[in-house]
Amino acid sequence: MALDDRKTSGFTQVGTRPNRPDGLDKVTGRARFGADVTAPGMLFATIVRSPHAHARIKKIDSSKAEALAGVKGVVTRADFATGLTGENWNILENVMAGDTALYDGHAVAAVAATSALIARDAAKLIEVEYEILPHVTDVDAAMADNAPVIREGAADKSVPEGMHPNVVRYHESGHGDVDAGFAEADLVIEDHFRTEATHQGYIEPHACLATLGGDGKGELWCCTQGHWNVQKICAALLGIETANLRVTASEIGGGFGGKTAVFIEPVALALARKTNKPVKLVMPRPDVFKATGPTASTSMDIKIGMKKDGTITAAQGVFRLQGGAFPGAPMEFTAMCAFAPYALKHVHQVGYDVITNRPKQAAYRAPGSPMAAFAVESVIDELCRKLELDPIETRLKNASKKGTKASFGPMFDQIGLVETLEAAKAHPHYSAPLKPGQGRGISCGFWFNHGGETAVTLALSEDGTAQLAVGTPDIGGSRASMALMAAEELGIPYENIRVTIADTATLGYNEVSHGSRVTYASGLATIEAARDAVGKLCARAAAKWGIPEDAVKWENGCAVPSGPNAGDFDPMPIAEITKRMGATGGPIVGHFEATPEGAGVSFATHIVDAEVDPETGKTSVVRYTVVQDAGKAIHPTYVEGQYQGGAAQGIGWALNEEYIYGDDGRLQNAVFLDYRIPVASDLPMIDTVIVEVPNPGHPYGVRGVGETSICPPLAAIANAVSAAAGVRLRELPMSPPRILAALERQRDG
Repeated sequence: MALDDRKTSGFTQVGTRPNRPDGLDKVTGRARFGADVTAPGMLFATIVRSPHAHARIKKIDSSKAEALAGVKGVVTRADFATGLTGENWNILENVMAGDTALYDGHAVAAVAATSALIARDAAKLIEVEYEILPHVTDVDAAMADNAPVIREGAADKSVPEGMHPNVVRYHESGHGDVDAGFAEADLVIEDHFRTEATHQGYIEPHACLATLGGDGKGELWCCTQGHWNVQKICAALLGIETANLRVTASEIGGGFGGKTAVFIEPVALALARKTNKPVKLVMPRPDVFKATGPTASTSMDIKIGMKKDGTITAAQGVFRLQGGAFPGAPMEFTAMCAFAPYALKHVHQVGYDVITNRPKQAAYRAPGSPMAAFAVESVIDELCRKLELDPIETRLKNASKKGTKASFGPMFDQIGLVETLEAAKAHPHYSAPLKPGQGRGISCGFWFNHGGETAVTLALSEDGTAQLAVGTPDIGGSRASMALMAAEELGIPYENIRVTIADTATLGYNEVSHGSRVTYASGLATIEAARDAVGKLCARAAAKWGIPEDAVKWENGCAVPSGPNAGDFDPMPIAEITKRMGATGGPIVGHFEATPEGAGVSFATHIVDAEVDPETGKTSVVRYTVVQDAGKAIHPTYVEGQYQGGAAQGIGWALNEEYIYGDDGRLQNAVFLDYRIPVASDLPMIDTVIVEVPNPGHPYGVRGVGETSICPPLAAIANAVSAAAGVRLRELPMSPPRILAALERQRDG
């Protein structure tokens, strides 16, 4: 659906900052999250997990557990569907191990009992006989000739011949002749970078309550970013009809992509079916870290050539990502995002998806893109320093714009990268003086954004208020944005719109809340559903006035004649029409169902000042500015929150957060005491600048904003820290020991 020129300016509701509709429920504790729901006679479940990184499961003996008073059922892989293939098989294998435990924390059995304590005691009584196998947790080591093979035959047809079996997918894209481009350069820098896996760090652990009767019909309440996806996957893994499983999404205490996957819900359903009782399952925090998807760790090689005037002549990248013991590391996104901010004549990128003995990775806010930006923007920063070029001017010189052929193929439409760079250059932060020991870093970042299947229903009440049912869980303020857009179209107050997240039995299929798609796709659907309802309102007014439907238009919440030739009638307010709708044709409901395909890509530019203590290696981020193109900020406060949230998570990823595996392949920091996410005292005030370059694919010009904000931070912080320390940091996180080691290597020459 194309940009509606009459709605690019002059909004009455959109762009304002009303209170959030869910705020009171959340501050008073009335909102119900995943673990808040209960059911009469419910059981409590615990999952038994492998203590080994790689082991063959020779035998599972649950007899002692089943004999414990209060235990009502135990399930293993035998209690799930058979004959699954493709991704459904991969998901089932991750949910409950078959013949082999593939990582520390892999589920091998589960037990349901009358109390959580009894369930935990019973889990300790389940005896599992293992044959320990060789393991590998590092991405480069997993590609080596002597690496243990984790799963034979896991590679797809994209993988070139001769690769190790742990390489399961391959991507290659680009255009031009990079060798010719490098020959034109005055300076070529080639460097190697690494990032460790990080977790999304949501405060709410995964939780669900399941019922599944002997008739094959069940109900599931869970914290998820996409309950239609949960319904589809769980039905497949349990071998039941999809329509027989009704799924309701709870409020969500953080997701950031990590709750787009299915981990525990099929287990709760299998136990409910076996016991014929409701089963509640809540993950302990160590299980969250060990068995739900972190992002991938990476090993990357970047080569960029530049002329003395700052023109990039060629760019090349090799990106190796491990996504745990299953295919799916987002290496194609890493490769395609890497050079997207730049208009390049010669560019080439290669990606490898490598399996290791780690948990199956899951999305984390623009999956794959932050790592690419870290590597690429670090090299661009180094080129600018050695050629004595301004980092923003250099990026402006090479910036992608409308008509640029993207590094991954298509031509860009209207985009806002140049505008973010110009806004960053004009911001007082960029010209502010630095103190001794401080450094400043710049980085650009890119994300695709997404459309996806979407269905919305807007029902009018007799008093002229409206109830909007959407299928996308609210993970970043979407209820407020939907209400604002519906209010804009209907011409009624924001407070007169109630937005409900419908369950899977109420609307048509809705894709997951991911890919920065919700404000774009559900927003577009909301606008169209409202316009559908407005058309019906106008038709009722036309019938009342006895004039053609096309002689009526909608203005400020009223039906009015479309012109002087339509007749002389007083405006008919929405409440006057709806109060009589039962007698004039029945309920007035607007619908929209489609797969919108006009999601516009998104760019951001970040400025960071950092300070490094050369004696301890401690780093402080002292100033941070986010500049990002939102297309159109529907609710600016929520947009600013998304910008700041991405920056805050990027600070943690860049400086502290990492998965640490021992030589035994076991995760060593599976609690928040040891896996350190940023707290308030670690963060500076984060300034934000909202740039608005309308997306031509949305009637109001909306672009998704939830993911692009995490793309530049790793590089911007690394560039600032490298400037402050006087040495290039090439591995994340830049923890004090790594900074001290880099300083020591520099001193040693």
